[in-house]
Amino acid sequence: MDHEHRLADQWLVSWPLCGLDLFKWGRLKAKDSEAEDHRGFPAKVYFSTSHCSSGCTLGDAFGVPIVTLTGFTILSTTLFAHYAVQFTLAYLFGILFQFFAIYPMNKDAGVMKNLKNSIKADTLSLILFEVGMFGWMALVHYVIFAEPPKPHQMNYWFMMQIAMIFGFLTSYPANWWLVKKGIKEEM
Repeated sequence: MDHEHRLADQWLVSWPLCGLDLFKWGRLKAKDSEAEDHRGFPAKVYFSTSHCSSGCTLGDAFGVPIVTLTGFTILSTTLFAHYAVQFTLAYLFGILFQFFAIYPMNKDAGVMKNLKNSIKADTLSLILFEVGMFGWMALVHYVIFAEPPKPHQMNYWFMMQIAMIFGFLTSYPANWWLVKKGIKEEM
């Protein structure tokens, strides 16, 4: 099976699973904003964490080709370059996503106040997402493989998906705390 077919199979498996979660828990609020929400607190935190994770994932997805195409390294390794570029992009996307979630609910506060609230709401969970993700990728890079997989190989992206699961798991408790304290909105 060629590389393109393996990647297509990977996408065909992962995206429907994400869609099932959205269908089960996410459609309630989208269908009727006045509907009573029967989801429990863990499900609401799950979606707050997923929202945070989407910005991180997008930053990571854009960061990998940037580092790969430029040959950028830090301390003679591409791993640290990936960390720097991916974290920067994930942070920018994460804050942007959070801003567009907060601003419509609180337009009267103004752009700068909502931007400040977005940074406050997403920074901790975003950092912990990246800690979980980067920790796994360090294991992949230095322990699991004799030679780390490259971004043009399928096992690299499979390892990235596992890394994103670890990122989700490490950021979920932070999101729980942020939502519980009212710093971040439940979704």
